Amino acid sequence: MKIHAYLMFDGQCEAAFNYYAECLGGTLEMMRFADSPEDMEVPAEYQQRIMHACLKVDDQLLMASDTLPMHPHEGIKGCSISLQVGNVPEAERLYAALSAGGSVQMELQQTFWATLFAMFTDRFGVSWMINCEVDSQMG
Repeated sequence: MKIHAYLMFDGQCEAAFNYYAECLGGTLEMMRFADSPEDMEVPAEYQQRIMHACLKVDDQLLMASDTLPMHPHEGIKGCSISLQVGNVPEAERLYAALSAGGSVQMELQQTFWATLFAMFTDRFGVSWMINCEVDSQMG
């Protein structure tokens, strides 16, 4: 079994996932509601929203879609995407990139359980944690 996160956005899925692909690497695939092989009766102003996005990084998936009027966006609460990072430079790079324009709840810092740890909400409203337990570059 694998567990993968699925995020919901209110029209920001494409921008968010293009940004996440830039920060995290991997392979990004997106399908718009207009591209659906089935007639989904989606209002014209929602046709270009993302029906499904999938960012594949190694064997991990981060997925998402935009909402429609019949299923309004209620925000993302009570959940964080947690990145387990193997070295300090990568933790610092990801923290700087993903937290830019967002709000930081805990700066990237040493804790009793990790070499570096941070908690923040990105500019798209998604909550993240970065955890670097041991710096693999230090041996």
